[in-house]
Amino acid sequence: MDALKAKSGIAACDAYLAGGYNSVVGMSSQFAAAITSGLLRIQTAAGVKGPVVEVGAFEGRFLIALAKSLAPGEIVLGIDLFDWPNPEVEQRCIANCDKHGVPRDARVIWKTDSRTLTPETLLAKLGGKRPRLQHIDGEHSRKVLSNDLELATAVMDPAGILVLDDMLHPGYPTLMVAVHEYLERHPEMCVLAIIDRETIVAATKFVLCRKEWFKRYEDALLADYKDNVWPLGADFEPHWCLVLSLDTRLAAIT
Repeated sequence: MDALKAKSGIAACDAYLAGGYNSVVGMSSQFAAAITSGLLRIQTAAGVKGPVVEVGAFEGRFLIALAKSLAPGEIVLGIDLFDWPNPEVEQRCIANCDKHGVPRDARVIWKTDSRTLTPETLLAKLGGKRPRLQHIDGEHSRKVLSNDLELATAVMDPAGILVLDDMLHPGYPTLMVAVHEYLERHPEMCVLAIIDRETIVAATKFVLCRKEWFKRYEDALLADYKDNVWPLGADFEPHWCLVLSLDTRLAAIT
């Protein structure tokens, strides 16, 4: 199935998704990149402004899509240890950003460990501006995801969105535990949508926001991605949320 059945609605981003995304080494889902960038477009239309953050930039595949979706004057901050599979990965990330036309004044590549950051140091790196969207794709452990979620929540804009990578991945089953524990600690937050997998590698993402923004974002997603809405939705007790997928069929009864 064509991964570009869903598009971001941003010309520069969609051109990259169609022509360059898969040429950048990485594991991120092209479909998820389109939906996440579409959320940035929805935010911009709603007057939500601010920088964008990615924890786990790797070689820049997803980061470039985010950068292509910024409003004028905004920046994307890519955070990574840049130590796997070798230290040269940082330079490959920078080179990929250059190759695919991400202006240097619109990006900050930061070699650091998210576990060592405080809200104050992260905000200082962002010039005091609270991020409107954060893609969390760091170390896939329960402890580190919990840390990254707390950091992201402390700095996010009130209308901010958190996108969590590799949810429901069979290789990382405890990540779901971290999310449920987080939601219990933060009753002001909820799951806005689930972005379904393309493959086991390009796995599911959860999209989170504050409850007061849930309906506004849900209505926009329903309007813009109606062909990608799985009819049954997801029961995230006590509320239901959207499931966005390339395959919206219901299971056959045989």
